[in-house]
Amino acid sequence: MNLQRISEFQHSFSFLSATENLDAFYTRFLESDLGKIHLAIPWESLVENINVSEKAMGSKMLFSPKGRIALMFLKHYACCSDKKLIEQLNSNIDYQFFCDIHLGLHRLTNYKIVSQIRCELADKLRIDALEKVLYNHWSPHIDSKGQITVDATCYESELRYPTPQKLLWEAVDWLYGQLKKTCKLVGVKMMRTKFLKWKKRYLGFSKMRRKTNKKRKPLTRSLLHLLGKLITFEKELCATHNLKFRATYYRRVATIKKVHTQQQEYFDTGVSPKNRIVSIQKGYLRPIVRGKEVKPVEFGAKVNKLQIDGINFIEHLSFNAFNEGTRLKSTVYKAQSLTKVKTKILGADAIYATNKNRNFVTKNNIKTDFKRKGKLPKDYKEEKKLKALITKERATRLEGSFGKEKEHYHLKKIKAKTKLTEKLWIFFGIHTANALAIGRRIQDIKSQIAA
Repeated sequence: MNLQRISEFQHSFSFLSATENLDAFYTRFLESDLGKIHLAIPWESLVENINVSEKAMGSKMLFSPKGRIALMFLKHYACCSDKKLIEQLNSNIDYQFFCDIHLGLHRLTNYKIVSQIRCELADKLRIDALEKVLYNHWSPHIDSKGQITVDATCYESELRYPTPQKLLWEAVDWLYGQLKKTCKLVGVKMMRTKFLKWKKRYLGFSKMRRKTNKKRKPLTRSLLHLLGKLITFEKELCATHNLKFRATYYRRVATIKKVHTQQQEYFDTGVSPKNRIVSIQKGYLRPIVRGKEVKPVEFGAKVNKLQIDGINFIEHLSFNAFNEGTRLKSTVYKAQSLTKVKTKILGADAIYATNKNRNFVTKNNIKTDFKRKGKLPKDYKEEKKLKALITKERATRLEGSFGKEKEHYHLKKIKAKTKLTEKLWIFFGIHTANALAIGRRIQDIKSQIAA
């Protein structure tokens, strides 16, 4: 860089660092979508409820408690990887305003800081308590509090399709690598396994375009036998040398043992086992049958959501499959606990229209879009119009929000590595979309007052 360019850069930086110009940049920041999200979030209440604080001793963290929570919202607004988020934070003054940090000429180089903060907050996440805080702050900008819509969706984890051969090979590869390190550490000879031979055979199989049953069956049998030998050797090694490992090691080994048991049963009987494990890294994931034409099975968290005036809240989140039809009563109770208003209109699809739920909504005088049973009454035309409006609201606004969150708020594939961080990822993705919607409503009101 020549001397002229250096002097220009120094001049521009002095221009940016002036207080009056920073105020101008901050005013511009508040007018952006990110600024609207910033205005819509009750920062002090969130910090207090999540219980994020500075360290009592030692050096202070780079991000303040507010900045750590803000970084999670920013992650879903920017919709990018942790590394790219830090790179953009280094160069984007709006992002720095949002995260309550001023870097100046300094640069962040620790790309793992995002995942460290995610792990810290995930341990303290209490979804119901935080959603009450958010609703209480947003309540003046939410209308039609007695009208709710409800539906369930699946937020998929980033995962390869779990065939038995892939799953068994991953288990063999990981356990063999761990045993090799352990044997070297304690000075014991590694057992003979012909690992390299099976590695070549698996790689050859994985490159085949057509994986016929004639090829799959002998490979699966061999991998089951090899994994069984490795599990036995690992057990004997730990017992003989009284070895102690981290809790994560024991959890992974326990998952691998369960995978071996399940896959052996599946190989022998041909019946898919209950609570089938689909990943040794994410042992908490289960197949969720959705019945869609494109994706009959999904792997991730299933979430039952309720929507009040376009703002979504999590009623129930589980990594195990559940029937959302049984959650209607608890959804109504959650909506009423948030709004303090009796629910009068409810939109839900046909899976919620069980006899038990019909009796509940009739008893509580709640209007729904459930298809009527039996003979139609004389005044059914008016009722039919109401049902059509409720269905339209659910099918467009609620189901449309699922696609919007997945495409634009980083919820299409959850890339978090643990059960708690996946829950945190989903929570912040949903409420980043909510905060922007509320922020725009606040801005519209200000514009009307100014006009």
